[in-house]
Amino acid sequence: MIVRYEPWGAWVKLETTPALVALDRDGVRALGLDGGEAWEGEPRPSAPVEVHLAVTSRCAAGCEGCYLDARPDGHEPSQAEMLAMLDALQRAGVFTVAFGGGEPTTREDIAVLAEAARKRGLTPVLTTSGLGLSPAKLERLRAFAQVNVSYDGVGEDYAKVRGFDGARAAEEAIVTLVQAGVPVGVNVVLTQDTFPRLAATLARARSLGAREAQLLRYKPAGRAATLDYLARRLTPEQAASLGPTLRALAAEYAQGTDGAEAFHVRIDCALVPFLSADPELASSPAALARFGVFGCEAGEALAAIKVDGAVSPCSFSTSTALRGTDLGPGHAGDPELRRWRAYNAAPAEPCASCSMRPVCKGGCKVVSSFLGGVHGPDPECPRVRAWGAKQG
Repeated sequence: MIVRYEPWGAWVKLETTPALVALDRDGVRALGLDGGEAWEGEPRPSAPVEVHLAVTSRCAAGCEGCYLDARPDGHEPSQAEMLAMLDALQRAGVFTVAFGGGEPTTREDIAVLAEAARKRGLTPVLTTSGLGLSPAKLERLRAFAQVNVSYDGVGEDYAKVRGFDGARAAEEAIVTLVQAGVPVGVNVVLTQDTFPRLAATLARARSLGAREAQLLRYKPAGRAATLDYLARRLTPEQAASLGPTLRALAAEYAQGTDGAEAFHVRIDCALVPFLSADPELASSPAALARFGVFGCEAGEALAAIKVDGAVSPCSFSTSTALRGTDLGPGHAGDPELRRWRAYNAAPAEPCASCSMRPVCKGGCKVVSSFLGGVHGPDPECPRVRAWGAKQG
């Protein structure tokens, strides 16, 4: 059992399962444990629970909305640099490391890095486009706890998000990974063109053997940080309908409804503010928190390390002056990370009076910074839209 004490209790992870559980102090004491110094004095933000680690900026796919602006001749850090980063994550008490890029499967040593993560008590996961998944690349992925394939829809839906039709290659990658015994999920980027066919996209992914779908909000970062973003983001009506859509999907894919294994649907933190339009969900934020549904975790439970070794609040935000090798001791004191956490502690209206505030945390700061140049309420949140209309 791996335990990381926090001011409120502790994170507990069993070495025999990937499950990570948050326990309050009473729950920790029930295990015969005590937080000691971690429960004394002023509460301080601990290290992230999960870190997104860019292991390369090389990628030949050329996706139109790539948040990293990855290119075929992108930078790839040395293995020694990557091992030093993993050492730093271990020292900081991080639980999960998500390998990304660029296209991480282009690294010949990706399996070495995955095994190195496991030896350090980190759970390694990876995201890939699935393009060019050769037998050699497949072998490199067996050490990962889960591999997520970018899959935004069938045929033209994929092309509308990425700028080229790679759906067939992604589907072949899903099947190949499943047949090899590698746990597979899919990452689905939601845009106003693809949202109407989300149910069909997930049904197709499930039929290919994927066990989970992670729904991602289209964000204005990297090559997507242009005016074209306005034409691709979800419409206000689509954003407001996310809650009922998720409930319908959850009911459809519940264990035993069709004799198949459960298929899990998750959302990224940037989609959480859209749930404010759903009365059933907005009235029960504690239930969302219990199941780990939280909004912006950037700079708190989540952090990213860019390909140059710099830390950022999340993969889509700009870099801080903090280096990944100093993440543990520097996480609490870095001024930019503190700025991201500060809004969550004392938000402006309409977030301050919102019932969703404890879980939403103000929405996506990447979106608010791009659209309004401020680190404030998410301007695409249905509640923020309504408040703004009322304010004139």
